[in-house]
Amino acid sequence: MHQDEVEAACGCRAADRRGRLLHLPTAAGRHREALEADDAGRDVQDHDAPGQTLTLVRNEGFLPKIHEGFLKEWLDLGHSISSVKSSLESFEGFMTVDSRGGVIPGVKFTDTTFAGVPVRVYEPPAGGEGHLRRGLMYLHGGGWAFGSGKFGTYDSISSMVSDELNCVVVSVDYRLYPEVHFPEPFLDCLAAAKHFLSPEVLARYAIDPERVAVSGDSAGGNLAAAVAQEISTDDGVPVKFSVQALIYPVLQALDFNTPSYVQNQNMAVLPRHTMVRFWLQYLNADLSLLPQFIANNHSSSLHSAFTTELRSRLDWTVLLPPKFKKNHTPLVVEKKGSPEILKKVPGLLDRRAAPLLAEAAAIAKCPRAFIMTCEYDVLRDDGLMYAQRLRDAGVTVSVEHLEDGFHGCFGFIAWPLDFDVGKRAVRAYVSWLQSNL
Repeated sequence: MHQDEVEAACGCRAADRRGRLLHLPTAAGRHREALEADDAGRDVQDHDAPGQTLTLVRNEGFLPKIHEGFLKEWLDLGHSISSVKSSLESFEGFMTVDSRGGVIPGVKFTDTTFAGVPVRVYEPPAGGEGHLRRGLMYLHGGGWAFGSGKFGTYDSISSMVSDELNCVVVSVDYRLYPEVHFPEPFLDCLAAAKHFLSPEVLARYAIDPERVAVSGDSAGGNLAAAVAQEISTDDGVPVKFSVQALIYPVLQALDFNTPSYVQNQNMAVLPRHTMVRFWLQYLNADLSLLPQFIANNHSSSLHSAFTTELRSRLDWTVLLPPKFKKNHTPLVVEKKGSPEILKKVPGLLDRRAAPLLAEAAAIAKCPRAFIMTCEYDVLRDDGLMYAQRLRDAGVTVSVEHLEDGFHGCFGFIAWPLDFDVGKRAVRAYVSWLQSNL
């Protein structure tokens, strides 16, 4: 399907939406410029599959729901996130691969709690007396504000992994913004992980303690990486995760001008300004700081807390492979910038929020890793830099880079957003787990 056909099918042409946005009040339409940049075609750059996908998402998916939420909040009709959640739940239900009654025959699920945190446990058909199974804890994405592992493609993929890998999958429904901020989502995931890794629980589900993984996508990849670090360095937890599988994880909030952030700043699904907003929400920061963050004013080289050693942990000029640096130059604010931001938002330097900033000694204890990155994703370089830091610390890493991938494609496996790149992403993920877990 060509891009113009997709737009016609969606019934919402870019020009029409631009016209409507011009009439929005300033407060509600503060992201209009970025959306118009999308419409101008600067994000697609003649790449057919990504272009078709992103047009669909712009018109019927994530971004329109975000802007609808901003408008409702401006009109004092409720919190923007609550409005978007409601809309996306309906959209996600529309995309569900199959009815909940039996996505994968033989796989049963149970809704319960681990250490007080809601989880859904998927169990494969019995493997016979005395046969131990794999275990995997999955943390869903959604900017720490949206999503649930119980619905849509998350539910379908968990069922599939459970069946194909003879694996007990635990999908965690950690608390979300605006009800909570960092560190609560991390603490929920950590508590659930410690409960899952306890010898009693592993024995109850007949899980091999040497074959337990932690995994997640996007914000869930952030939480998975942070939990893996915390468990790996906690001597009080006898059973450790044996592998971590991170799907386009978000890992740092100090540099929003890496090559991938600049290249994909107006990309649909996750433009730069939306990712920065997610960070501000998660860290309970004033949303008016968004322009300061995009300009890197919060990470000026003159900030006493932002030392040379700390900067080296996310120095993309050293950590990225040459092909991803291209002709980009680092944006380092040499003037004073906004030093008060680090005092107001201490989570910026907390490795539990930003796993890429962890010291080498902590990273060296992490389990071997699978990291999936996508070319058309602001978070591409976060994942690639973390992969290099893990390698430098002696951890075995497998990187699956999708040249035609975009943020969110791992979940684009169900009509009307079923794309080959999404199916390939899921297959690469399952295949790696099959061989490494």
